[in-house]
Amino acid sequence: MEDPEIVSQQHISPPDKNKKPRLNRFALACATLASTNSILLGYDIGVMSGAVLYIRDTMKITSVQVEILVGSLNVCSLIGSLASGRTSDLIGRRYTIVLAAATFLIGALLMGLAPSFPFLLAGRVIAGIGVGYSLMIAPVYTAEVSPKMTRGFLTALPEVFINIGILLGYIFNFALSGLPAHINWRLMLGLAALPAAVVAAGVMVMPESPRWLVMKGRLSEAKRVLRKTSENDEEAVSRFEEIIKAATAASSAGDFQGQGVWKELLIRPTRATRRILLSAIGMNFFMQASGNDAVIYYTPEVFKNAGIRRRKQLVGVTVIMGIAKTAFCLVSALMLDNFGRRPLLLLGTLGMAVSLAGLGLGSKFLEHSNSKPLWAIILCVVAVCADVSFFSIGLGPITWVYSSEIFPMRLRAQGSSLAVSVNRLVSGAVAMSFLSISRKISFGGMFFVLSGVMVVGFIFFFFFVPETKGRSLEEIGSMFEKDKEKDKGRDDDEEPNNNNAAAAAGATDG
Repeated sequence: MEDPEIVSQQHISPPDKNKKPRLNRFALACATLASTNSILLGYDIGVMSGAVLYIRDTMKITSVQVEILVGSLNVCSLIGSLASGRTSDLIGRRYTIVLAAATFLIGALLMGLAPSFPFLLAGRVIAGIGVGYSLMIAPVYTAEVSPKMTRGFLTALPEVFINIGILLGYIFNFALSGLPAHINWRLMLGLAALPAAVVAAGVMVMPESPRWLVMKGRLSEAKRVLRKTSENDEEAVSRFEEIIKAATAASSAGDFQGQGVWKELLIRPTRATRRILLSAIGMNFFMQASGNDAVIYYTPEVFKNAGIRRRKQLVGVTVIMGIAKTAFCLVSALMLDNFGRRPLLLLGTLGMAVSLAGLGLGSKFLEHSNSKPLWAIILCVVAVCADVSFFSIGLGPITWVYSSEIFPMRLRAQGSSLAVSVNRLVSGAVAMSFLSISRKISFGGMFFVLSGVMVVGFIFFFFFVPETKGRSLEEIGSMFEKDKEKDKGRDDDEEPNNNNAAAAAGATDG
């Protein structure tokens, strides 16, 4: 169907399929604004790795309290990620981003002004809820507003901004480490309130997601957004018709406004929905089971164990790691729409397995050596930088891209929130047990375990994660439905039927 409000010309030449897709500037601006919310989590990850050294000295807390303090943000972000799906369906994607930033701002102020450990922990809890909201909503909004040919790059921007936030956290650690110990960590944590305020204000100039607008019946607004985020009127018409078709199917199923979604996801999922859930949850599980967040949080502890003693040097090494991590994440984002999701995911996972094995080898040697040889220290530093770099090539950006694009429209918000909830739960569990387990089996043993986890992850991704490059969000949902129909067809063929030969002959004749 042609819509007169979008199509200004009756005769439009067909697009050149060999032509390299252009990056729509308005879509890029929307994706960038939404993704800046992810700086908040990245900054906390980066800054906490250095701040915890001074918090331990100032508040005289134990190692178990350190693990609780660090991991509480990730565990409590489970609350925000679970609530974000329903919230974003009710109030919209844009206002959910504002809510996420405002919640994190309150948590950051509490952490910076905390007079005691319980107050500091309360600030972490509130900030964690804000992080949970932002981790789910930024990729979903970006995926829904992006054209299909550049969606990979745009939806990877949240991970790029997480890495920028981590790097900023490292830089502020380094810059503020010379201040008195009772002041520097407060500034490190409290300064996170500034970007949160900027994000909350900046997001208000963004348009709403066109798919959410269609779900709410605001079709003229959806058309205007699609016109701005598409390369031409024909693309806008095509995207609008696909969204309307998906919304109509959701409406006829009785879940147009989000009712019954959890039942369809968890209680009575179709075969296609089970496959989507397995892929999305599996990817989010392995993203955090890789130990990436814990390695970043506890890098100073690892390097201290490796023989780097001065705190300025410890923080300085993390800055180098942050630069490598951010650079490779940006490279991956730029390549996603050319090389696809699967090749980069498999490369990154295999690279992490090798890097973690190297880190385990170096750590094991240092544990049994009194001299702390330079080559082993260099091996550990290089292996950590390689590990976070391969994470930034594969699991880091692709998890957010995949989780936000794989679910059909009626399930996207709450399905993504479920996948991100698994992400946060595993991240918190790893962060809160990393030091305790490492004391039992040593840092080297822990890294060997994580390397084994990545080998299992590689096998999972190879068999269960299909390619989604170049497909619209509606086409991706249809892809799983078609796979379901193929499987059903195979099952039917395997059933005994006296008419099989005749049916096959008839199909051949046709």
